[in-house]
Amino acid sequence: MHLTKCERGVIEIMMNARLILCMICPDEPGLIARVTGVLHRHGGNIVENGEYVDPETHQFFMRSAVDGIEDAELLLKVLKTELPKGASVKLQEATNKKVMLMATKEPHCLGDLLIRSSFGDLPMEVCGVIANHEDLRQLTESFGIPFHFCDHRGISREEQEANVKALIDEAEPDLVVMAKYMRILSTEFIQSYPNRIVNIHHSFLPAFVGANPYRQAWERGVKIIGATAHFASEDLDEGPIIAQDVTSVSHHHRPKDMARNGRDVEKRVLAHALRLVLEDRVVVTGNKTVVFE
Repeated sequence: MHLTKCERGVIEIMMNARLILCMICPDEPGLIARVTGVLHRHGGNIVENGEYVDPETHQFFMRSAVDGIEDAELLLKVLKTELPKGASVKLQEATNKKVMLMATKEPHCLGDLLIRSSFGDLPMEVCGVIANHEDLRQLTESFGIPFHFCDHRGISREEQEANVKALIDEAEPDLVVMAKYMRILSTEFIQSYPNRIVNIHHSFLPAFVGANPYRQAWERGVKIIGATAHFASEDLDEGPIIAQDVTSVSHHHRPKDMARNGRDVEKRVLAHALRLVLEDRVVVTGNKTVVFE
């Protein structure tokens, strides 16, 4: 059986390391028994497991954390023979992932992620910060992280994005995170990293899209405000949603109070969403996600 380049990388997985198995396939009877049987025959011990069947598409989703596998390449080959036609299977080591952060001027999300990474609270290695302003250089470099200034002024969006893309491609991160990077990315840029760019939006999507969301919320007299973390897509702020949360407000809150409270929600939601993605708990299906928490 022919393996893709990504699948051949399984060979490099250390013997008996914890593996994360993620699979999608058409649903049919006996799938769980077949998969767990294969894992058992290859010495695997399932330490965490989650399954879901979409009632509309009849697609079966499964995520398993497995210890004790000695030959991951063989396991992957056998699994492919046991699953229905059209199955998608990913098997990789549960290890820290490399992440490139992007920011503009606001420090709250960037600072929170740098602290969490520095103290081992998130399973990631921050390989750098790319920003279109210099404001966050000192914050970034205080953590010993490379800061890359990619000015957008005086050049075209295409040229500025090419500079950003060159830095990302050189670092080869697993994930790109827009920690309040306040520029709209082109379709071409997003298509270079499909479902690998995580963005935080300062409202509870799909409500209050665009500029000044907290003033919009204040003008409507809302009683809760929220934040949404999602994968970036070609349609602005409409990519697959990973995580959302809210906090209560009242008529006493002015727009600036809502914005302050909103910043706390933003960094909390972004960190939560990032953890889910880093731990391979998020599966994109169409414009939605299946999340195994």
